[in-house]
Amino acid sequence: MLEFFQSIQSLFEEVLFLPLNGLRALELESWTAANFMNWFFMLIGFVAFIYWMKQLKTFNDNNEEDRDPTAHSFLG
Repeated sequence: MLEFFQSIQSLFEEVLFLPLNGLRALELESWTAANFMNWFFMLIGFVAFIYWMKQLKTFNDNNEEDRDPTAHSFLG
């Protein structure tokens, strides 16, 4: 049974965490390069937010939204 848990440990430490170890070593050389994926995902989120706000403005300008307080059953 001990060998089973040691094999799981070695799988994670030697195979699955290898990219994270590479990032940890890269951070000592360049913080920006090590955090590139974070910046990339933040950029995607920012672009999605701008797109969503543009779509909301489009629907608001066309008066397509029902603004009556009784439009939704939970409002009144």
